[in-house]
Amino acid sequence: MMPSKMTLQEYFTPLAGAEVIARANQFFTQRNTLYAAFPDQQGPGWASFRGQGGEELVVAAAPVPGGSRVTGSSYLFTMQVMRFFTTLPPMDAPAPAEVA
Repeated sequence: MMPSKMTLQEYFTPLAGAEVIARANQFFTQRNTLYAAFPDQQGPGWASFRGQGGEELVVAAAPVPGGSRVTGSSYLFTMQVMRFFTTLPPMDAPAPAEVA
């Protein structure tokens, strides 16, 4: 089953993956609202968070020429993932042949 376009989102930024994950940790854990999320697991290039009712949110960053391809996935936190992406500097998506 393929995820919907809303549950799996993609963004390109000139930031390195480690910086993206550091910013995700700051963004999602410092929100004092109903949609706060707390660190669950983390590895090189990705972090997962748990929020309301145990809902999982995952952010990953993979290197691409000139920056990172950032993906965010969640069922309940789709708007918060979109808001997080707006805090990152934008970058044009590389040509499909450059993204592996």
